[in-house]
Amino acid sequence: MSKLSRRYFVSGRVQGVGYRYWTTTRAKALNLVGWVRNRRDGRVEVLAYGEKSNLDSLGQDLHAGPEAAQVDSVDEAPVTPEEAELAAGATKFSQTPTL
Repeated sequence: MSKLSRRYFVSGRVQGVGYRYWTTTRAKALNLVGWVRNRRDGRVEVLAYGEKSNLDSLGQDLHAGPEAAQVDSVDEAPVTPEEAELAAGATKFSQTPTL
């Protein structure tokens, strides 16, 4: 099986509702590594690395989010080679500071 990296930007009411914690829990359950963080523009950004099928599952799950969230959209964005290398070298999935 091949592993790869994906970046997602989640828009809607996704900050202050436990979205990062929920994403971290879900990503760990899917054996993914990487990170999730809030962005100053109100979105949540996710960079995840792992098996394609697990990334597909996370991508679908991000549309729902935790109960208090209201997800308007989930957009996938390119991952640079440097970011892919960093994600592949991660040992866990974590929450990182706001950007």
